[in-house]
Amino acid sequence: MGRGGETMSATALSVQDLTFSYGQKKALDNVSFQISAGECTLLLGENGAGKSTLFSLITHLYDTHSGHIELCGFDIQKQSQQALARLGVVFQQTTLDMDLSVIQNLRYHTALHGMSGKLANQRIQEELERLQMYDRRNEKVRQLNGGHKRRVEIARALLHKPSLLLLDEPTVGLDIPSRQGIVEYVHQLVTDKKIAVLWASHLMDEVYASDHLIVLHRGQIKANGRVQEVLQLTQTENVAAAFANLTKSAFAHIHG
Repeated sequence: MGRGGETMSATALSVQDLTFSYGQKKALDNVSFQISAGECTLLLGENGAGKSTLFSLITHLYDTHSGHIELCGFDIQKQSQQALARLGVVFQQTTLDMDLSVIQNLRYHTALHGMSGKLANQRIQEELERLQMYDRRNEKVRQLNGGHKRRVEIARALLHKPSLLLLDEPTVGLDIPSRQGIVEYVHQLVTDKKIAVLWASHLMDEVYASDHLIVLHRGQIKANGRVQEVLQLTQTENVAAAFANLTKSAFAHIHG
């Protein structure tokens, strides 16, 4: 069941030959890639590229029509409970209860994962302190700004210590300081905790030089490798130019 070996811990996510269609429209076309522990992978693509469909399949919101997905060695279809237990997710749209406090939202999540009260309180304090939100634990979520709500959602996604963190455009709509703070925090998390991250984005300045980069365009992977490898492949000087080259996009965000 995927438990005994180095392979399970070394590969956080394996996607093989994944194809998915909405009726006659193909949203993903033979997509394959792997993400290792301690690796931050940026999934770059314009709206409609297939990023959200891919996330829906990884989180098992959609059933896989063709292909294979494993989380830490567990098959998402045949061993979904074990697979999803190793996954933390921050969706593009907020899923916090606005009328509950920060700590009430987080306690609800720990209860779903069957944590004891003592362990839950310990984990909640640990994650909120790391995100500089512990002093605001008793405030209602609706009182928080967008950046602080995102921090709470990231804290919630990490409470059960997942091996893989999925971030679906988590900085959309945030001001620049909030956005930069979250980008820096997640990259530091990868370094410190050796967690694997798959971050869907269309913003070029969220990519670090040390990142693994996947460019998704119209349901197909156009590039998959370290940033430097993708720049060499496209013979370009920055991620924005590489992205434009790979997608033949007339417009790309300027690389910061």
